[in-house]
Order: sequence, then C-alpha cells, then structure tokens
Amino acid sequence: MAGKALQSMGKVGDYEIRLLRVFKTVVECGGFSAAEVELNVSRSTISVHMTNLEARLKLKLCQRGRSGFALTEEGLTIYNATRQLFSRLAEFRSTVNALHQQMTGEVRILTSDTISLDERCGLDEVLAEFAALAPDVYISFDTAPLGEIERRVINGEADVGFIPHHRDIEGLDFLLLYKDKSLLYCGDRHPLFHEQDEQLLNASLKQCKLVHAGVLTSQEASLQLAEMNKAAEAYYYETRATMILSGVYVGFLAEKFARQWVTQGRMRALLPTSRFYNLQVAAISRRSGPLNKPRDLFMELLNAHIQGA
Repeated sequence: MAGKALQSMGKVGDYEIRLLRVFKTVVECGGFSAAEVELNVSRSTISVHMTNLEARLKLKLCQRGRSGFALTEEGLTIYNATRQLFSRLAEFRSTVNALHQQMTGEVRILTSDTISLDERCGLDEVLAEFAALAPDVYISFDTAPLGEIERRVINGEADVGFIPHHRDIEGLDFLLLYKDKSLLYCGDRHPLFHEQDEQLLNASLKQCKLVHAGVLTSQEASLQLAEMNKAAEAYYYETRATMILSGVYVGFLAEKFARQWVTQGRMRALLPTSRFYNLQVAAISRRSGPLNKPRDLFMELLNAHIQGA
C-alpha cells in the first residue's frame, strides 16, 4: 500500500520529505498540539502540511477532532514506511561522512536514568576527548527509557545507548561498564521506617504498595518483585525516589543514588541483606550496518576509559 502511495506521488523530493518529517513527528507526539512545540510551528501550519501530504498520497492518514488523534490503517503503514525511509537516509549520511578524511556527521547518544553523571562511566572525560579528536561532529545526547533505547539503536535511530544489561540482543554489541546494587527503600513518613523486626518487615512488605520501574531489568529483579504489591510505576530514579519519599510507597533504587536521602535520614533500606538485586550497566551499539566513524571513535574512547579505570 505504501509503495502504491509513493508511486502516485511521482518524484519524492525535498518538499515531500519535509511533509513526511512533519507527519512522523505528529504521530510520535500523539497529535497536533503536542507536535507544535517539537516542530516550533503553529497547529494551523501543521494541519496544512498534513492536508497537503494526504493530498499528495491520495490517502487518509489520520482522524483528528474532538475525539482526539488516531492513525488510520493506511496512516500506520505510511508511518512505518516513513521511519524506514529516514533510517535509510541516516545510513546514507553516515556512509558518506565515513568516506571523508575529516570526521564529520553526527553521533546520537541515549542514556537511561542517572548513568550519564556516574563517575564510573566517565562520560564527561570521554566526551571531552571525543570533541578534541572530532571537533566537527555534531553530538545529540538525551535520555530515554530502556526499551526505547534498545529499539532506536537497533533501528539505526541512535548510535550508542547506555542501559542496564538485562539480556543479549542479536545484532547489538555490549560494552559492560559497572555494576549497581539496588536496595528496597521506604521514606521517613512510611509506617515501616522505624520497624526493626525482620519477621514483621517480611510479612508487612507483601502488603505494602510498591512503586517499580515498569520493565523487567533482570531475573534477580523479577524474583524480588514477584510477591510484592505493584501499585505504581515510575521508570526514572528521580520520579521513583519522589514517590518513595511521599511515605506511601516502597521501592527499589540504586544504593549509590539513594545515599543522599539515607544520609539525610529521609530514606531507609529495608532488609538490605535479602531485599536487593544487582544490575550491570552497559553501552550498546549496532554490530552491523554502514560505516560510522564517529560512533566507532566514541566507543573506542569509552572502552579505553573503562579499561583504564
């Protein structure tokens, strides 16, 4: 269906690419209103672009109105084809850039949670070295949930991702960085904050409301969560810590991250010798694909830093 639509369009030029980029952004933002900020244009302008694209394709791509934004079946097909198109364009740019003696192009980095500021990772030093060796390379650096990082690296939408290593994925290379120990915490407002009886704590924890990350990060973590009352979800450490500090929820946090509140007397680890799991943090990149000198240089520098540390 997408192939027929592109045939009916005739030549696909810069104008069509711009319209498809607007469409992709609208879909990923969930509607026209949210896309205004991302595209930095008005909703009326976005609407004109979408109307023009539908006219060029001779297809109805989405339903919009009081009931909200929703893709049609044809719209979903065109969205998937558009993602593939932009992925191929990015691969083409990377291939061309790799052929230049002077390293240019872009390296796109995604991190999960607080990894980017952890001194064990040394990303500030790696980035300083990278900028000195490849001053003309544009760096895009952002955070995202674990599953999105994996998906974007696999699809070529990101070059390097930093995640908890919870499984091996075909087609990805993993560079192991460091281990984090996660303990079960409650805030000073929680009824169990001053409880010392281990038997009572174990019995009470089955009923306590638990805030969890919403993803399965390891078998160890799954076993710890198995019999607990999963009452809330917060992927990022910062949001999870806030919910724990409310006194309503207990939750697992990296010991290093939670230390600041433990020192202040605002958090306490519950049964730390039995209620814990370990996570291995890793950097991921695509094993195959077009030449990508900026990514390869970044990974070489990161590996050298880890080996030196």
